[in-house]
Amino acid sequence: MLDPYPGPQGVVPEGRPSDAAALSTAAPDLAPAEVQALVVRLYGIDGSVKSLAGERDQNCAVESADGTRYVFKISNPSESVSLVDFQIAALEHIARTSPSQPVPRVVRTLDGRARDTVALADGAQTTVRMLTYLDGIQIRETPRTAAQRVAMGKGLAELNLALQGFTHPAATHDLLWNVSAAHRLTVQLDSLVEGPRRALAQSFMTRFTDHVLPRLASLRAQVIHNDYHLYNVLVAPDDQARITGIIDFGDMLHAPLVGEVATAAAFQMTGSADPFEGPAQFVGAYQAVLPLTELEQDIVADLMATRHLITALISEWRALRYPENRAYIMRHNPAAWEALSQMADLSRHDARDRLLTPTRNGTSS
Repeated sequence: MLDPYPGPQGVVPEGRPSDAAALSTAAPDLAPAEVQALVVRLYGIDGSVKSLAGERDQNCAVESADGTRYVFKISNPSESVSLVDFQIAALEHIARTSPSQPVPRVVRTLDGRARDTVALADGAQTTVRMLTYLDGIQIRETPRTAAQRVAMGKGLAELNLALQGFTHPAATHDLLWNVSAAHRLTVQLDSLVEGPRRALAQSFMTRFTDHVLPRLASLRAQVIHNDYHLYNVLVAPDDQARITGIIDFGDMLHAPLVGEVATAAAFQMTGSADPFEGPAQFVGAYQAVLPLTELEQDIVADLMATRHLITALISEWRALRYPENRAYIMRHNPAAWEALSQMADLSRHDARDRLLTPTRNGTSS
């Protein structure tokens, strides 16, 4: 078992994987004028620059004089080049094998490279790259509907099919946002204030370690997006059930496929009186394209709760360390605690059955 990640003091033990380091290293903060100059030098594009939200990296929207838009990404200095190459290779794989997928395309530099290296003000070297900008509005800004959830479920299954067979040396990197590795966050339970929330978190950690962890080796695995939620899926303004973009491949990794489904389903619990209605519609639509195995079905609800658990634990720590970015870091925290509370009184089998009930999932009603 890998060492648990650093606690609220943010001390990263020597030799920790790059993900933990990235979560303990502030994102780059270049001024718009600096970004503009870099884009001109590397890509020959002279455009306006607007900051985009990000946790580990600095992301900027660049709009050229003719209205074409791009996303310029400045990686966290602690992120390895191999991880950047992994993300680039995945996007290029999708572009080749499933060109209809609504994912960003890699923009090459003037000399034909998919990425470049620049020096920051403190002398640190980091990687930069550019992607095409996808039009659409984030699903979080739209009303939740059954049709939209069905579109999201089918869309994720199709993305997973597009990624089947894709491999990369960095795909098995260590990532704290991996529901299949939630046990590494056990140490963080002690940093929660003694009381109901700590007890709640402990109960779901026990559920994971007792019922999920021993079965992980038996599950099918592949490269997954791992962050398919309401901020990272775009829809058309005039048809909010039509997906126009899937963005932010920064949490991608090789992991059990069911973790992908559970992670995405977890974000569907809000927006309905019944917290299982949305996830059931989503999972049903996913299974219509890419069915889960019997074992995956048995633990998908456990992993849905686990995603909320790690969201609560990581965001609590990150917000303490970087209060200036608290609003972004904590954006999913209240919903995570609410979801855990909603699932607390259900047995794992009851949660599974409610998630997989055919009449709720949009395929039989």
